[in-house]
Amino acid sequence: MKAVMYGGGNIGRGFIGLLFSQSGYEVTFVDVVDSVVESLNREKRYPVRYVSTKGKEDIFVGPVAAVHGNNREQVAQSIAEADVMATAVGVRVLKFIAPNIAEGIRRRMQTGGKPLNIIICENLIDADKLLASLIKEQLSEDEKTWFEDNIGLVEASIGRMVPVQTEDMKEGDPLRVCVERYGFLPVDQAAFKGEIPSIKNMVPHIPFGFYIERKLYVHNMGHAVCAYLGDYLGKEFIYQAIDDSDIQYIVENAMLESARAIAKQYHADLDSIFLHTQDLLARFTNKALGDTCARVGGDPTRKLSAKDRLIGSSGLCMEQGIYPAYIFLGTAGAVYQYLKEAGKEQGMENAAFVLREVSKLDETDGRTKGILAFYEKYLKGASVKELKQMAQQMEAEQLGNIV
Repeated sequence: MKAVMYGGGNIGRGFIGLLFSQSGYEVTFVDVVDSVVESLNREKRYPVRYVSTKGKEDIFVGPVAAVHGNNREQVAQSIAEADVMATAVGVRVLKFIAPNIAEGIRRRMQTGGKPLNIIICENLIDADKLLASLIKEQLSEDEKTWFEDNIGLVEASIGRMVPVQTEDMKEGDPLRVCVERYGFLPVDQAAFKGEIPSIKNMVPHIPFGFYIERKLYVHNMGHAVCAYLGDYLGKEFIYQAIDDSDIQYIVENAMLESARAIAKQYHADLDSIFLHTQDLLARFTNKALGDTCARVGGDPTRKLSAKDRLIGSSGLCMEQGIYPAYIFLGTAGAVYQYLKEAGKEQGMENAAFVLREVSKLDETDGRTKGILAFYEKYLKGASVKELKQMAQQMEAEQLGNIV
């Protein structure tokens, strides 16, 4: 059996490629980093290291091979022959790989290939729709019909945390990837075409929106809030940030706001989501993972977009009648970080501009008022404890209004 892993980075090698290999597939990676492609083809295997406060364990993944992403002929042929495929390239790169995927689908159609399922491992709601539109731009009408009938674009929820790999982590092996042990892969059961492939730790689920929103609005949102507050205090690592009792309190309550909203939205068991938040908080303390606030909080433009972790989660909360005071607090931190990284002057006018232009929130949106109220506190140099107290007061006032 053959698997194509489009993207040979941290998630590609450290998670999905590993699961493919453990499920009996010969894995071909597609990447544009010359050193990665050359090393994979030379070594035919690579190490994955599980790290935790209890120690470390190395396992080797193989046999593997690699194809350079600029070699459309080889990429297309690999896709045409694959039994399963996945992408983990980053949302912004999807438009660049779509022509190669389209060529592989075209070749598969011409040779009478069987249906192919592509597991999309990108942190984006409706990633399947985006990739479908990008691929269809490259196909004829007949090819589009075949695509609709035979290609499954399967959204996945990537819960494994994989930090930027430092030279110390690699320990002399540029292919080594250090990861946490958590390794479940929820996927959209309804999106598969033909037989669902047997892949270790893959959990097909209907409706999949629950898992997508739980990952983005609980895990990613909480992680981001932790990162922005950690950066505000000058902390380098996530484990240092979450070790601050006030940050931990804020992060936990922000996650619980989203958890309650998701439970109401999907009529899901609230206790199980609460347990998931507690597991995440424990995983954030993994010192051995060495995950940084800079990585987790990076690209605030994306994280502040209308449907992403911060704005999307507060929107869902408001829809479900839950006032997201702690999410507002974290979002204000993201706005503060956005202006700092952009080299723009901190100020209420610029903050309102970010919410309007990046987050698509106008002045009449209740979220704008809440976020800017916290942002003003950041401007004045408020302590995290003071920010927490403001969120507690705001939450109490809202509960009083409801009563």
